[in-house]
Amino acid sequence: MAKFLIKASYTAAGAKGLLKEGGSSRKATVEKMIKGVGGKMESFYYAFGETDVYGICDVPDAVTAAALSLAINASGMVNFTAIPLLTAEEIDQACQKSVAYRPPGT
Repeated sequence: MAKFLIKASYTAAGAKGLLKEGGSSRKATVEKMIKGVGGKMESFYYAFGETDVYGICDVPDAVTAAALSLAINASGMVNFTAIPLLTAEEIDQACQKSVAYRPPGT
C-alpha cells in the first residue's frame, strides 16, 4: 500500500454542498470512496484557510491515487491534491540508489 497526504479545497459550489450535507456525511463519502478502491482512510480533518480538508490514506498504488484525484477534480466542486508519503526506511532505500545526474551548467 502507498500512503498519501490528501489536501482538498472546496469551490464555492462545493462549500454550499458541504453546508447542505454536513461534515460527517462528506467524511463518510470519502471513506467509502477510498475503501472502494482497496484503500483505507487513516485520518480526516477539516480546517479553514487555504485548505479545507487534510487527511492521510493508504491506497494500493500511485495509479489508484491518480484515479481518485482525476475523479474528484473533474467534479469541479473540490480542488484535490494527493502527496506521496515515504517512510524513513523507504528513504534509506532511495539513498542506496545510484543516480547519474549532471547539474545544469556543469
